[in-house]
Amino acid sequence: MPNLRSSLHDLANSFTNSILDAIRSASLEELIGKADGGAGTVGNGRRAGRSTAASKAAAPIPAPKTPKSASSSGRLPRRSAEDIAALLDQVVALVKKNREGLRAEQIRETLGLQAKEMPRVLKEALSARKLKTKGQKRATTYFVA
Repeated sequence: MPNLRSSLHDLANSFTNSILDAIRSASLEELIGKADGGAGTVGNGRRAGRSTAASKAAAPIPAPKTPKSASSSGRLPRRSAEDIAALLDQVVALVKKNREGLRAEQIRETLGLQAKEMPRVLKEALSARKLKTKGQKRATTYFVA
């Protein structure tokens, strides 16, 4: 039994050493998968046979979408009280159309806003008692008061 165990151990060591040598000799583009021109990918862009964790680690991260008015730091430009009031009126009108209420994500998608723009407007609407809420955290649904 020790003879079989030692031979299996030697085979496993030689296999891992050959794998590591192949990885060390490969270029970074080959490791990421860009050198093969995307061959071997499935329809959704993932490489066939990879786990999702491995594909997330190796996949290039797309640049976040930023509006033209945002600065290079990603901050939104300062909004005036009139801008916030106009946006507040749009949110209230949208929620008024939907009697079953809307979540903040749905409001943001419908009006084409960024997630950073929403908290101030929703806080203003709640403090002015134009909207009321039901639920907690991401399940919070907004209704017309």
